[in-house]
Amino acid sequence: VGLVYMFNLIVGTGALTMPKAFATAGWLVSLVLLMFLGFMSYMTTTFVVEAMAAANAQLRWKRMEKRKEDDEDEDSSSGVSDSDVLLQDGYDRAETRPILSVQRRGSPNIFEITERVEMGQMASMFFNKVGVNLFYFCIIIYLYGDLAIYAAAVPVSLMQVTCSATDNHSCSVGDGTKYNDTDKCWGPIRRIDAYRLYLAAFTLLLGPFTFFNVQKTKYLQIMTSLMRWIAFILMIILALIRISRGQAEGHPSMAQLSGIRNLFGVCVYSFMCQHSLPSLITPISKKRHVNKLVLLDYVLILAFYSLLSFTAIYCFRNDTLMDMYTLNFTNCEIINVAFIRYFLGLFPVFTISTNFPIIAVTLRNNWKTLFHREGGTYPWLVDRIVFPAITLIPPVLVAFCTHDLESLVGITGAYAGNGIQYLIPAFLAYCSRKDTQLVFGSGTVNKHLSPFRHTFWIVFVLLWGFSCFVFVTANIVLSESKL
Repeated sequence: VGLVYMFNLIVGTGALTMPKAFATAGWLVSLVLLMFLGFMSYMTTTFVVEAMAAANAQLRWKRMEKRKEDDEDEDSSSGVSDSDVLLQDGYDRAETRPILSVQRRGSPNIFEITERVEMGQMASMFFNKVGVNLFYFCIIIYLYGDLAIYAAAVPVSLMQVTCSATDNHSCSVGDGTKYNDTDKCWGPIRRIDAYRLYLAAFTLLLGPFTFFNVQKTKYLQIMTSLMRWIAFILMIILALIRISRGQAEGHPSMAQLSGIRNLFGVCVYSFMCQHSLPSLITPISKKRHVNKLVLLDYVLILAFYSLLSFTAIYCFRNDTLMDMYTLNFTNCEIINVAFIRYFLGLFPVFTISTNFPIIAVTLRNNWKTLFHREGGTYPWLVDRIVFPAITLIPPVLVAFCTHDLESLVGITGAYAGNGIQYLIPAFLAYCSRKDTQLVFGSGTVNKHLSPFRHTFWIVFVLLWGFSCFVFVTANIVLSESKL
């Protein structure tokens, strides 16, 4: 079940921008980069699992030390019976047990992952103050990018579907007609005006959730997961039918180096799960083969992304592929069933709208944690107004200025995504190994030690992460100077 959740988490909105990125970079370059980045993401996932085990061991060790101190301080005539202590101890253990775990007799391994330790808590345990601040800065930038993508994707989908439905080309979203933002949508209202009206409506409807806590989203998540799978399977089947009938128009090139920048960002964004691993891995009862099962997950995701992207680039011409792939299926020539056209065209609207408040609340809480002082509380105005406002306003302003989804996903993935997916897990693995040796001695072996246990792999990931920063920045500078 945990692996199904991981699959659902990774295969999200980022996958919808992948076909366009594949087309602009060339199929061979795209496939090689996708496989390599999938491997890198798997490696850093094992680093995070290892750091989680080390964090659990540290917490368990501190608890044992505290219990020893308490036992020494307590007088034997304190009136607390042994049975009371055993009952309390049993209760504490029950609270930290994994769901449906099979408890064996005897003491559990000190590196057993039984307690959920989030990435922020791991950063505060293993990093110094500068490292913790950099971690939160990276998470916050990534979440801002996420919100900006979401805030742009919903109005773009609504604009494309409704403007095409009201003009003379009632089915022309995916027929190769290129629209400018200044083209008319309804009467005197231009397409860019319609986009901004939808953005305003989106902000007014979903923005207020940022000021409250969002909980109990289980049924919403089930519904959106179901819709996502229906949409992805529909798109693959429709593209395959079109190819089998000889109606395919795509003639993708093998390699175009100019498209690598965006492809890199999209691929990093599309393999992102490291920040949510503690919530996914901790409830799994038998974690003995967790690394092998996660590898299986990555292989399936890689196959799924390849199938989606290859069917897309051979079915549609490069110049007709939309930033949001679902919009290619709102054309009557592709599918003549109106319900399916509108379902696919509006699919991002439903799924993103349910995720936006959750991401916004997560970002708001990260801001609070970053500025939190030990034992201090925030004034009501700062807590309930200032933090939600600084969470909501920047991504809406970015979405107001641009709706280029491919670039938004590319930049978010290439910068903040690079930090979360490569640099932070590598530093967590390195620092947790050092701490484990200091506390437990050099002979102690972490049972969840990454298969990539040699220091070479950590150095390799760090060098790769930093070189990606340099490459992407140089590419952006060169592109801008050409313009």
